[in-house]
Amino acid sequence: MSALRSVDFKVFGRVQGVFFRKHTKDQADKLKIVGWCKNEPDLTVTGVVQGGSSQIDIMMNWLEKTGSPQSRIDSCSFSNDRNVDKTEFSEFTIRRKKNKNGIRE
Repeated sequence: MSALRSVDFKVFGRVQGVFFRKHTKDQADKLKIVGWCKNEPDLTVTGVVQGGSSQIDIMMNWLEKTGSPQSRIDSCSFSNDRNVDKTEFSEFTIRRKKNKNGIRE
């Protein structure tokens, strides 16, 4: 079994309004990795991926080069790449902010 890893990411480009988070979740589910992603006010998408090292490598490549069909990835930064004993999450989720009325967007 490969070592478990955790990596933070931030994707720059046209990644909001193009189903980037949905496709990121689909890809994570396909690779059986866990974590989360969310839209940021600066129009990027950030998140964390955790799982087997080889699956994390595949996901990092997907985030950097593929994304959703309508997205345009200008760059992707990775940070806090580390080995972990266990994952912090049980699944991959899309985190949504709440608007001023407390409704998730």
